[in-house]
Amino acid sequence: MHFISSMTIHPGKGTYALLLLAEQEVRVDVGRLGQLSGHPGHYVYIGSAFGPGGVAARLRHHFSVAARPHWHIDYLRRHTRLRAVWYTLDPVKREHLWAEAILKLPGAEIPLRGFGATDCNCPSHLMYFQSAPSFQALRASLVSIASGEARIFRCHFP
Repeated sequence: MHFISSMTIHPGKGTYALLLLAEQEVRVDVGRLGQLSGHPGHYVYIGSAFGPGGVAARLRHHFSVAARPHWHIDYLRRHTRLRAVWYTLDPVKREHLWAEAILKLPGAEIPLRGFGATDCNCPSHLMYFQSAPSFQALRASLVSIASGEARIFRCHFP
């Protein structure tokens, strides 16, 4: 197991969702993608980690603010606070399925088309919610569109 701040991350590759809180209006230039203009509220970013170090290494990157943004989410992380992480350890890439499931949750909006999804056909891997979506709602949405989903772990932060 890996320890990231006060959180234990099981080793392995998989899919994850970052639940982020923006406490004020967000105006962020996201590289070539353009400007994200968003409201205070909750953002959910979906990604996958199949490189060296798997989920633990990717989350370690996302927990801090990147000095040099590499991924789209690095630009937004400068303006948000990490509230929770949901992740699965699974040899199957499920980020597109998770993006579809989260987009189906009540109140989901796409704040910037293509965010985190320039290499796929998903409309976005970032969704906005006025109120934080629940872990139970995510699980229910995933069960309704897929079978055999691996166990989903969750970690919350104050």
